[in-house]
Amino acid sequence: MTYASRLGAWLFGLAATAGIPAWAADPQITGRPQEHQLNMQTPVSAVGHDIYDLHNWMMIVCLVIFVGVFGVMFYSVFKHRKSLGHKPATFHESTAVEIAWTIVPFLIVIGMALPATKTVVALKDTSNADITIKATGMQWKWGYDYLNGEGEGISFLSNLSTPRSQIGLPGEAATEKKGENYLLEVDNEMVVPVGKKIRMVFTANDVIHAWTIPAFAIKQDAIPGFVRDGWFKADKIGVYRGNCVELCGKDHAFMPIVVRVVSAEDYTAWVAGEKKKMAALADDPNKVWTIDELKTRGEQVYNANCVACHQANGKGVPNAFAPLDGSPNVLGAKAHQVDILLNGQDTPAYPSAMPAWKQLSDTEIAAVITYTRNSWSNKAAENIVQPAEVLAARSK
Repeated sequence: MTYASRLGAWLFGLAATAGIPAWAADPQITGRPQEHQLNMQTPVSAVGHDIYDLHNWMMIVCLVIFVGVFGVMFYSVFKHRKSLGHKPATFHESTAVEIAWTIVPFLIVIGMALPATKTVVALKDTSNADITIKATGMQWKWGYDYLNGEGEGISFLSNLSTPRSQIGLPGEAATEKKGENYLLEVDNEMVVPVGKKIRMVFTANDVIHAWTIPAFAIKQDAIPGFVRDGWFKADKIGVYRGNCVELCGKDHAFMPIVVRVVSAEDYTAWVAGEKKKMAALADDPNKVWTIDELKTRGEQVYNANCVACHQANGKGVPNAFAPLDGSPNVLGAKAHQVDILLNGQDTPAYPSAMPAWKQLSDTEIAAVITYTRNSWSNKAAENIVQPAEVLAARSK
């Protein structure tokens, strides 16, 4: 009886908790997983609230069915067992029972399907968006291009910013304590205004990725060669975090998504700042750079995009990523290395292929190649690449 009472109390508590929205139980709205969190993340969009309510409603329906079916079954087993003198019934068919177990499940399915269908239709309605943003998945970062609306023309890459000293290396422990947003922080956040409908367009340039922010109730695969879309409209200002949720290779865990929702005024100021930054970084591909200028610029590009796989010392990660120090690709013909950066390359000796880096500018590719050819123990014969050479290779 003691265990039965505990089971009943637990089931009752589960049903009661399922009906309590997270925003009612916890006044602190956050956009990331929380320690000891119960239920889904707190939604901050209308569709998110609908999905949360559907989840709770269907949880209660399933719980009632579970208790009803197993309650009758256990009652029958214990109260009508042979040791008490009961004998099995001899009836073979009951029209009333067959009608009941056909109609009742049908009504239950209809009661669950109608609100679910309404929510699914709303999820797919990407029309009349205020801003359209393309998210491109790549190993292992996200590229964002603002296609329409305020901010059109803004483009940037978003990389994991958690330092390797907190993560460690294969066979090596971390040397620093994990931060509050460990593996959920990036160097460039996607910024959107509060209360605006944001249409997201998804694709990938290597393998299948998946973009999701649980608080926005949006999740969509990013598939090479295909374009898919989704939308969200955040109702609360804040920072919301997610991950790539499609297994996309060895560093799948290091591909976070961070969206900062700001006021309309702050968004306008952010757009102005980003456009000034892009104008300042725009380089003339026909400019002739000195080797020292390219090495300095290339080190910045390398640290932002290459160091996670090839390491700061150029040694790579054993049995995972190829070294650049002493690499025949780096020491060989520069045209071949340019082609690798633009188009990628299979690496049979390692589990992950070298992805294409066409999203980098001609100057950035020229700079990072020049940097690798003149760093560590490398002393390549062709030790400098100019942006014009990358532009010519890109145009072929």
